[in-house]
Amino acid sequence: MEALLVSIGVVALAEMGDKTQLLSLVLAARFRRPVPIVLGILAATLLNHALAGAVGAWITTLLGPGVMRWVLGLSFVAMGIWALVPDEPSPGAPSLRGRGIFAATFVAFFLAEMGDKTQVATVALAAKFSALGAVVAGTTLGMLLANVPVVLLGDRLTSRIPLRPVRVLAALVFVILGVAAIGVR
Repeated sequence: MEALLVSIGVVALAEMGDKTQLLSLVLAARFRRPVPIVLGILAATLLNHALAGAVGAWITTLLGPGVMRWVLGLSFVAMGIWALVPDEPSPGAPSLRGRGIFAATFVAFFLAEMGDKTQVATVALAAKFSALGAVVAGTTLGMLLANVPVVLLGDRLTSRIPLRPVRVLAALVFVILGVAAIGVR
């Protein structure tokens, strides 16, 4: 249960102001059909985070517990620093022309998540917790918690959320997780 709840919280916070949240806004404005957009986000996130979680679980088989503790701790601290940097839409984003709404959302989200904070967080969370299913479910739910309101409410919601304090909170959560993983008391 801890893996699920931590994964939800970490990804939901990390996703605030992220490029995939901006992508959600663009897709909602362009297509104005929330159901296929949300389903595309869900499918892309499940696949992307399942692959990332599998990498995280695999890494634990390669490294001893002491090394793994430091790698995880330092990864979370680095994620905390990264969370302070605002994201911008990727300049070479794939064209959505000629694709169905679901397919366009799926492809765009899957590619946008490659190497993103939340994908890296999924790798680290899967390595920290020995509960791949709970981590993937949690990171996917966190992604949906951050993006579905943007799809449904668009500009009305994003213009009212102060992103700087949210980024600072996300950074603090990552640093606390890093320090806890290392075992500094």
